Amino acid sequence: MDQYEKEAYIEMKQWEERILKRSSMIQRLSKQTQIRVNSLIPEKAHEIVTESIKKMVEGILTGSNMMTKDVPVQVQSLREQEELIGKKLASYKKTAAIEGAGTGVGGILLGMADFPLLLSIKMKFLFEIATIYGFDVRKYEERIYMLYVFQLAFSSREHRKNALKIMKDWSKEKEVVKDIEWRAFQQEYRDYIDLAKFFQLLPGVGAAVGAVANYRLLDHLGEVAINAYRIRIFTSDKTR
Repeated sequence: MDQYEKEAYIEMKQWEERILKRSSMIQRLSKQTQIRVNSLIPEKAHEIVTESIKKMVEGILTGSNMMTKDVPVQVQSLREQEELIGKKLASYKKTAAIEGAGTGVGGILLGMADFPLLLSIKMKFLFEIATIYGFDVRKYEERIYMLYVFQLAFSSREHRKNALKIMKDWSKEKEVVKDIEWRAFQQEYRDYIDLAKFFQLLPGVGAAVGAVANYRLLDHLGEVAINAYRIRIFTSDKTR
């Protein structure tokens, strides 16, 4: 490994420790608050989230129109790949923030429209990252892996722990894991983002909350995705 790769490996191991760390008191209280907030969010919003996630999962597993065409496919160094990913992430965070502000300014009706739009932005970003790292997103197992990356970013500690275990032994697990249980998938995702999205539905503050929330959610997804694919690279995955 060169110096950059050594530093990336250390960052990856530190990230693994953080993501598996026991939930803090604040996080546990936040979870309790989310449960209460769940009952306050309009049922229509819950239905939109559920249906959006179902369609997203089905679309990815059966083939997707998110296949990237404008990213380089030639072999690059890890530094070059991640420099390009950094630029892509900055662009996606800006897009997500603009979209969140635009839908948040309209209160409940437009705020609900943010769920499927944000999902689409997140998944397009994951398709780009996987391609830049040199993984063939036309392969079914690569699309399954992307869904695990998504779950790793937006789920409870226990769910993250199980997902990471599978991802760290992907060369073997991909032969066993053939599908994703979308109902559990959507519940974990919904619980993760409900609190932020609840405030986005409120008139007057929705635009600001939507912009900040979406920006941070993409930033978080970027960190998780980068380290999730570093796991593949540093475990000498040969499927790229």
